[in-house]
Amino acid sequence: MARVAIVTDSTSYIPADLVRKLGIFVVPLNVQWNNAVYDEADPSAVQVLEALRKGELATTSRPSPERFAYLYQKLAQEGAMEIVSIHISSSMSGTSEAASLAAKDASIPVHVLDSRTVGMAMGYGVIASALAADEGMSGIEVVEVAKRRIASTNIFFSVAKLENLRRSGRISRGASLLATALAIKPILTVEDGHVVAQERVRTQAGAIKRLEEMALEATKNRAVDVAVHHLGAAELANKFATDLRGVLSGVGQVVITEVGAVVGAHVGPGAIAVVISPRI
Repeated sequence: MARVAIVTDSTSYIPADLVRKLGIFVVPLNVQWNNAVYDEADPSAVQVLEALRKGELATTSRPSPERFAYLYQKLAQEGAMEIVSIHISSSMSGTSEAASLAAKDASIPVHVLDSRTVGMAMGYGVIASALAADEGMSGIEVVEVAKRRIASTNIFFSVAKLENLRRSGRISRGASLLATALAIKPILTVEDGHVVAQERVRTQAGAIKRLEEMALEATKNRAVDVAVHHLGAAELANKFATDLRGVLSGVGQVVITEVGAVVGAHVGPGAIAVVISPRI
């Protein structure tokens, strides 16, 4: 156990092998589907993901403060002196609020960081935090490392349709109806924790091409790590990642992951995203 334990939630979508290797602790969010509630990390949630790939709808909710409290207590008992807990944007979920409520009664200092983003745009900050903790940095220093990495990271994505984002309140009904009527494929990003439309294109091929161009612009000839997320679009995601390796210089780690049921419930099938994270 490192002096500073690192906690995140399941929407970081950090590959499982890295979670194990770096000793990161992951608290799952919940997804409700077919009159049942599942932990996103529960193997039985796979059936929810299958339904989402087919276009079915689900709703999501945060973990309880008690779940965080139990983990924080366990980490303290196992020798952690401080905890850094990094979570999905508070504009998308109440997860960081639940973590903050639990932190108030923890027996050791718990530093809760609202990442103001999601997916590996948060995950690379979590990974950087774990590496900083292994180097012996204090909790405050680890938080600053996470903030710098997250602030320098960009996420761009496209969805096949905006209905899921509209239903979850992540984008307005008017924008959704207009995009559907005009057969527009929006290019979206996350700004200060909110999903915002950046550009509009007419075809999926055009969306992928524009995502590639935006990734190149965000790289700025720096050494970067890259993540490609998708829902039900593995073939497209693999090809996209291959193309990115060909156009981006200084690419280090390239991660390809399907989002879980929680983010999948909001973006819908056919969604694809690219995360560009400079190694600082």
